[in-house]
Amino acid sequence: MAFYAALLHMIDPEKNKEVRPLHLDYLAELGDKVFAKGPFTDGSGGLVIYEADSYEEAIELAENDPAVTHKVRRLELKEWNKN
Repeated sequence: MAFYAALLHMIDPEKNKEVRPLHLDYLAELGDKVFAKGPFTDGSGGLVIYEADSYEEAIELAENDPAVTHKVRRLELKEWNKN
């Protein structure tokens, strides 16, 4: 297993208010696949750290997030080392 940091850059703050409950429900459904999550304090977006077997699995999880599919946040995914 590896960790992948999904930086979710805010695109549309107003639409985000509508989509946020879907985003949070989606992450809750993933259970142990989500290592950590939370918004940035400056309102510029948020971070989700996924635990996945491969980059392909992580990108699939991240791209299926309603925040991404509804285009309220722009996804940037990077492998992350947990020390």
